[in-house]
Amino acid sequence: MSSVAFTMTTPEMLALPDDGLERELIRGQLREREMTRRNRLHAATESRIVGQLFLWLQNTSGFSAHILSGEAGTVLAENPDTTVGIDVAIFTSQIMDNQPDDSSLVVGIPLLAVEILSPSDKHEEVREKVREYLRVSVPLVWEVDPDFQTICVFQPDREPIMFNRNARIDGSDVLPGLSILVAELFPDWNRTGN
Repeated sequence: MSSVAFTMTTPEMLALPDDGLERELIRGQLREREMTRRNRLHAATESRIVGQLFLWLQNTSGFSAHILSGEAGTVLAENPDTTVGIDVAIFTSQIMDNQPDDSSLVVGIPLLAVEILSPSDKHEEVREKVREYLRVSVPLVWEVDPDFQTICVFQPDREPIMFNRNARIDGSDVLPGLSILVAELFPDWNRTGN
């Protein structure tokens, strides 16, 4: 006898009691976990990534987008719903201009989704999110490891590429003109071996 998994919608998930759990939906399936423990390394890395992306965006003419950070609530797909929090995301201005003023979530696919590994993250949970980003055709995904100062870049239908602190990461064909030395995305006080 097969069991049918209960699917949930985004409004149903948002209506659940605020009991300190972090919740996301992956294809209508509820994922609950204790609130992610972020440390100062995670926070500093996120700030540096946002800062570098902001500098790039400010100096790029003819490209209009918005950078969101801090677990930006995003509905990636509907029926069944995939609703996640993204550490750092870049959305086109067109997507952001079409959001209702009273919505706490962004509905749409970001150009870039950045997942920064936290001390309490489980490898399989992060990989599930990365696979989901690729499934819904997020064109560029960065998985950032502050401890090892590396970034793994994922794109649909391409092999992942790992960048270390001495490499330059670019925006591929998604974010024109983006080129950042990976070391600039991590705080100096966390160099491996220091």
